Order: sequence, then structure tokens, then C-alpha cells
Amino acid sequence: MRELVVLGTASQVPTRTRNHNGYVLRWDDEMILFDPGEGSQRQMLHANVAVTPLTRVCVTHFHGDHSLGLAGVIQRISLDRVPHPVVMNFPAGGSEYFERLRHATSYWNHADLAVEPVGPGFSAETSAGRLTALPLRHSIETYGYRLVEPDSRRMVPELLDRHGIAGPAVGELQRAGRLGDVRLADVSAPRPGQSFAFVMDTRLCDAVYELAAGVDMLVIESTFLDSDIALAERYGHLTAGQAATVAQECGVRTLVLTHFSQRYTDPEAFRQEAAEWFEGDVVVAEDLMRVPVPSRDARRPSYPTRS
Repeated sequence: MRELVVLGTASQVPTRTRNHNGYVLRWDDEMILFDPGEGSQRQMLHANVAVTPLTRVCVTHFHGDHSLGLAGVIQRISLDRVPHPVVMNFPAGGSEYFERLRHATSYWNHADLAVEPVGPGFSAETSAGRLTALPLRHSIETYGYRLVEPDSRRMVPELLDRHGIAGPAVGELQRAGRLGDVRLADVSAPRPGQSFAFVMDTRLCDAVYELAAGVDMLVIESTFLDSDIALAERYGHLTAGQAATVAQECGVRTLVLTHFSQRYTDPEAFRQEAAEWFEGDVVVAEDLMRVPVPSRDARRPSYPTRS
């Protein structure tokens, strides 16, 4: 299963219908919690997302709407005695804030946390692929994240039949890359890796485009509409139009807009503004929404067929 579970979509101030930030990326065996704002633990309960499968927490920056829920999540990891290490990624310059949140109150600490602060050049290999981070332009140290699955190959039954390969021989061919005169490339097709990017509080900068380049799903803040672009620049944020322009230029497939200012009451305005600039799928995030990672692009090269 590969999907985004949205826990909260508000910016600085939560509303009656929007919790503070929180996003869970479920990617096969990997489950990553991004930016757990206040109330994230309860939102996970409402979304039927358990804490135990959590493998990693990624914090973009230490403003409260992106991190105040970290204390509760860590204590829940401890309470549930999650049986594996949970990696904690956050800007290295915010280590003091992380430690304060980690030890915010008294509790029996059984959590196995692998603390890995993020800095320039950060890269980590996960079961889902390579996770990288780049610095953004906000009022404090902020990083965006990008997850890229490596390319692979898928076996094609018609081609296997043509070469008379079946049963255990298929596995042997996959492991060795060749079986007699038959190469792996003769009976398989390219399987492009999928990709995901997470961009929160920032002005436009080169890193936004680098993170978004060619991803299947881009989750990006759109705190303001273009009519308030001066406010966006002043406070270090993006508009829906800017986010959509990035998505269009970078060849994004699914654009997920979130982190909305409480000044706006009509979410449709964000969709309409984004649609003026972006030709792909636009999702205006709502609390407890589930957004599937788009399936692999069928327009990419396919395997050869019989003549």
C-alpha cells in the first residue's frame, strides 16, 4: 500500500475543521510521519493509523504547528513499546528543540529512537528508497524531503513463456541476471521507481524545484492565494499559484496542496488557482483524507510484444 494519510492541514492556527499539520506516508513496509503538529496522535486514531508500524519521523522545522505533537508521538512510541527503532530526522540546528520535546514531561521511556539530525548533503537509504533533504528559505532553519525508489525490472509472463522459463528458474534468473543464453533484459521490462516530495514553509528557491523534480506526488504548502502574494513573501510561504507553477515546471503527476491560512474559508479557491497553472491532478488536502500515490505511468516504455 502506498498512500498519504492527511492528519492536519492548518497553518499557524488550527480551525474547527483543520488540525495542525501532520502527514503519514505509507509506502509498503515503510511508514513515515511528517511534521507532527499538535493533536497528531489523536488524528492518527481518527484515521485508523497505528503508531506501532511507524518507522521514521521527519520534521521540516521547529515551528509549533509542525512539531508540537512530537512529544506525544514519542511518548506513544514508548507506551506501545514499538519493537523496532524509529528514526528521527530534523534540522540539526533544532536539536535543542527536539530534546525539549522528547523530554517535555515525565514518562517511562521505552522508546528506541535513532536520532539522525539533517544537514547539507543528508541522504539515507530506507526500505522504500533513498531519502534526501534540502534546505529551504523560511524564517528559521527548514528542510524539505524527497523519497525516490530505485528503478527495477518486472518479469513479463509472455516473454518468460517464449523462452521456456518457469518455476524456480525465474528466481535464479533474477538473482544471476542470466540463465544460459537468456538475459534478464530479454524477459523483463523497466520498472521506474516511484517518488515523493514534501515541501513545507518556504519562499520560492532552487531547492523547491530540486525536491519536486519529476515526482509522482508533491505535498506542498500553499498558505496563501496569489492575491496575498506580498504576505507570502513577507512570512516565508508560498501561494497556491506558486506551488502549482512549480508542479507544472517539474513534471509532477499529483499535486497535494495543504497548510492553509485560517483567513480563507473556501478551499475551492485553492483548487481553482492551482488549475490555472498545473495540468495534472490537484488535491486540496482535508483532514483525515487518504491520497493514493499514483500508479506507475503507463506511458513509459513497455516491454516488446510478439510481432
